[in-house]
Amino acid sequence: MPVFRRNTDLQSVRQTGIPADFSNKHSRLKSSLGAQAGMPVFRSRSLHDHRQHVCSFMLLTVSKRVEFSASRRLFAQKFSAEENRKVFGEESAAAHGTGRNYVAYFIFSGQPDATTGMLINISEIKERAGEIIHDRYDHRFLNEDNPAFREKVPTAENVCRQLLDDVAPLFSGDPARLVAVHLRETPERSATAYAEGPVEANYWFDFSAARRTISPHLSASENEKLFGISTGEHGHNYRTRLTLRADSIPPEPALGTEEEISSLIRLLRTQLDHKNLNRDVDALRAKPITTESLARFILQSGSGKVPLSRVRLHERDDFFAEAWNDGGVFLGMREAFSAAHRLHVLSFSDAQNAELFGKCNNPRGHGHRYVAEATIGGEYDERSGALANFEQLRNALRRALAPWRDKHLDLETDEFHDQPSTGENIVRALWPKLDSALQQRLARLRLWETANNRFTLRRT
Repeated sequence: MPVFRRNTDLQSVRQTGIPADFSNKHSRLKSSLGAQAGMPVFRSRSLHDHRQHVCSFMLLTVSKRVEFSASRRLFAQKFSAEENRKVFGEESAAAHGTGRNYVAYFIFSGQPDATTGMLINISEIKERAGEIIHDRYDHRFLNEDNPAFREKVPTAENVCRQLLDDVAPLFSGDPARLVAVHLRETPERSATAYAEGPVEANYWFDFSAARRTISPHLSASENEKLFGISTGEHGHNYRTRLTLRADSIPPEPALGTEEEISSLIRLLRTQLDHKNLNRDVDALRAKPITTESLARFILQSGSGKVPLSRVRLHERDDFFAEAWNDGGVFLGMREAFSAAHRLHVLSFSDAQNAELFGKCNNPRGHGHRYVAEATIGGEYDERSGALANFEQLRNALRRALAPWRDKHLDLETDEFHDQPSTGENIVRALWPKLDSALQQRLARLRLWETANNRFTLRRT
């Protein structure tokens, strides 16, 4: 494979751990989002200046998804059978193990090559990490077939950390650095390990509820202006993620026990599931009923029971709120768009392009149904319970994507005449357009090229 030509100073990318579902340190996000004074305004810059300036204060990551199947038993010899049940759940009694279809996401950070537009050749991630997974994880009984788990319980957190430790050395000489591994065990359970040491455990659960999106502190006309038709009674099938975080993996149990987490989830479902949130939940009656305020309520419900780091609440597949234990609140919106493109470097020969990009260099192009996700941050308004207007956020994202929708990016747009339309370059070109429309409140921007390839920019 071609070697990137530019030496990258990895220290310039601020690789001191990126917690929160690959989010940047919230202390940095909050400081940059809380006060807009001093933040750059992109409207006065050329596209070239946009890219130069974005790179100077942004953290770019590239994520590759790899699947494998394995069995394992969650059982610590130092615990009794009853203690194991409390810590790991009923499946601790599966003497010969039970199975999982794992999905691992390998996240790399660094500066993209100025010529190729790539942070890393993403096929290299699958090839190198895939060898480790094939030899040590896939179709294995982890407790006995993988020496790393002879003495260590193969929890999601421990498997995630071991994957990072196993794969990181394979990229030690590359400009891009493996900064995190995220592992999904089931739709309800996942974990993230970071190169700097922190580890997170995620637990998902669902509930359904009715509501009117209103604040008791606003007049009827103010509610109507801010929330529109959502002030009418309606309902959602909510999906909630609870996240626990530690600076490193502690002795077993890693992060909370199955009994503690299950108890909290049962409590939350009892309070919220199949309820009218405006009328049936005493603790919410005097509060705004918004996605933001509900995420904060769930986070606070864990206080004193389970040390939650943050909560993400999806009220729809394309819209969510996050509440952090340091008071931060975020809103995220997703929007899909379809476009064609061809990965091609004008200064390279046909042979060089074919070697570097493979099938993606097809002269007639190919295409994707991209998904863009914009996350904004700011100060939570206690009076309205809202961080932003839903329609304004959605419209800003749609307007930013409109020039690319159903276009050939290289042939029909201004941004990619002179640079390859890699995922790295697409997300970097989208950031200034969207951030400007959102008054520099953009905290994170993600682009899924496929379900397997994701590109992310974060404000640092």
